[in-house]
Amino acid sequence: MQTDDTHFMELALAVAREAASRGEVPVGAIIVSGGEVVGSGYNCREELRSPLGHAEIVAIQAASNHVGGWRLNECDIYVTLEPCLMCMGAILQARMRRLVFGCLDPKAGAVESLFRLCEDQRLNHQLPATGGVLASNCATILAEFFQSLRQRKRVTQKAERWPSPVEGA
Repeated sequence: MQTDDTHFMELALAVAREAASRGEVPVGAIIVSGGEVVGSGYNCREELRSPLGHAEIVAIQAASNHVGGWRLNECDIYVTLEPCLMCMGAILQARMRRLVFGCLDPKAGAVESLFRLCEDQRLNHQLPATGGVLASNCATILAEFFQSLRQRKRVTQKAERWPSPVEGA
């Protein structure tokens, strides 16, 4: 299982890189059934102009379309970042078999960081979760994206403060 987890997380990382190339927060999700990818998604909130544009939501919709139903109980989801409340809700509602994620999300994570929804007995569905798969790679792509974003913001702010000498001529 470990080899498969690494393989599918590498696919999720490739999808996350696609998000980054589009200026989106680089989170990728892959849904697998029977060793086959049945859905994938990356963060696309800016592109869709929607708060629902999370990688997991996009991947769940794609997988539901592929299998022809909303129950994904034979599917495993691989996500580069620990899912948030909204995405964990969707994963639970889809009755996923298993969740595998890369790095923790201390500000919004709903698997280990802030909440533990996968194991909450008050809910009608629980699922096993494995975290830390390629965690360093998953954290690095996010860190590099936000570092680049902060750098671009500094350059833009500096340009706005100090107009070009040619502008006043």
